[in-house]
Amino acid sequence: MPRIRHRSLAANGITQHVAEAGEGPAVLLCHGFPESWRSWRHQLLALAEAGFHAIAPDMRGYGETEAPAAIEDYTILHLTGDMVGLLDALGLPQAAIIGHDWGASVAWTAALLRPDRFPAVAGLSVPFSPRGPVSPVEALRRAGRHRFYQLHFQQPGLAETELGRDPAVTLRRTLWSLSGDPPEAERWRPDLPESGFLASLAEPPALPAWLPEEELAALAAIYRRTGFTGGLNWYRNIHRNWQLMAPFQGLLLHQPSLFVAGTLDPVLGWAGPAVEALPARATGLRGTVLLDGIGHWVQQEAPAAVNEALLGFLNGLRGEGVLVASS
Repeated sequence: MPRIRHRSLAANGITQHVAEAGEGPAVLLCHGFPESWRSWRHQLLALAEAGFHAIAPDMRGYGETEAPAAIEDYTILHLTGDMVGLLDALGLPQAAIIGHDWGASVAWTAALLRPDRFPAVAGLSVPFSPRGPVSPVEALRRAGRHRFYQLHFQQPGLAETELGRDPAVTLRRTLWSLSGDPPEAERWRPDLPESGFLASLAEPPALPAWLPEEELAALAAIYRRTGFTGGLNWYRNIHRNWQLMAPFQGLLLHQPSLFVAGTLDPVLGWAGPAVEALPARATGLRGTVLLDGIGHWVQQEAPAAVNEALLGFLNGLRGEGVLVASS
């Protein structure tokens, strides 16, 4: 049976912690907010058993990876550079890149900007969406959505104080409320009440089967040590990212790609049009997989179905010679 191994490497000017399993063609797994490498625990072993070298870093600002102090050190170009630097540090010329939530944005951007290093890409929950004519932050303000959670996260110190008061409560409510488990009345809404983000989240009657107590405890221990600032700084660069991506306006994604999401994922409430536009924007799209009754934490809520989709995609590419093990 494969095992998960850990190490830290100097890459792109910071120290990055990675969890790895298996040998073979490399697959890089990028997590989202508020998570860690642990969100890929089911995929690491499944990929390893299928003959892949699975690599799941703690992303910049998370877990045991370094967290620079400056907000402007968390742009999409820094995050993409981290993944390129990680391949360099590992001695890998290429890797398929797979991301969830914010990690999906990193994966799509890495594939878009460096097709030579990332010959295949899959996004979970967040579809590929090219740069729009207006900054997303400005678009929200023009639409009068001043309570949208991404705007709530902009002010330094505000959200981290709220979320860090009790990380176990924050994580328990966040993971439950954005999953496919709550009844309709308790599902998370992205436009927050005046009292903040935590007030938008429901308390679960019990932990769902996909989130065992020991997993929640391990994740809470990470955030008690690190706080939430690193991950929140990704949100504080949304406008800056829009500015930095100007040279790539209109660029399409041509590598083989896959999109996977749950039908009850609240992100689809505003990203639905981007999902419909995927075939035109990602010309190498091999499929869109929507899992009924599953919410935002798709690879944890439905690991078997996600593993089946990812392995079908990756094995096909291996058979075509798109993915090969590094010599």
